[in-house]
Amino acid sequence: MSRVLQTASPKRRTGFRHALAVASLVIGLPLAGCSLFEAQSTTRGDPIDVDSLKQLTPGVTTTADASALLGSPTAHETFDDNSWIYISQITRPRVGRLPGVLQQRVVVLNFDGTGVLRSVKVYDKADGRAVNMAPGTTATPGASVSVLQQLFGNVGRFSGASDTGGDQGGGGLSAGGPGL
Repeated sequence: MSRVLQTASPKRRTGFRHALAVASLVIGLPLAGCSLFEAQSTTRGDPIDVDSLKQLTPGVTTTADASALLGSPTAHETFDDNSWIYISQITRPRVGRLPGVLQQRVVVLNFDGTGVLRSVKVYDKADGRAVNMAPGTTATPGASVSVLQQLFGNVGRFSGASDTGGDQGGGGLSAGGPGL
């Protein structure tokens, strides 16, 4: 009678474990594509919070005050050193590991000639504009070289003979010299 009350055989328990492992794989693999396993977002630049922006007062705040509060700017305008630009982005890798911009903020501070703040402008991702590349090409100086000239242009330039120690105009390096 003790044999009848005995629990499942070892073979049955092993089969149950294999079925459990297969079931967890079947359920777990589709979950791998869910947001639970999504790539981490990355902050680029130094985001400026709203409280810091509220402390900037046009007509009162100076460049020294702004620098102490916000730190140094990301960039200055090209032709106007009195315009400070702070840029920050939050990105996340997309397909092909290219970064996708989730959030973007650009803060522009304009100062007058005496270093007093005149205006504060805040732009986000929606304010961005697409910029097209200029058509055409830029001419470069020099002779145009064909593909064959590029491939075979160096043939015969370097001699295979051993170097006798003299510099042959190659900056002290030659093919077949010591150390090669």
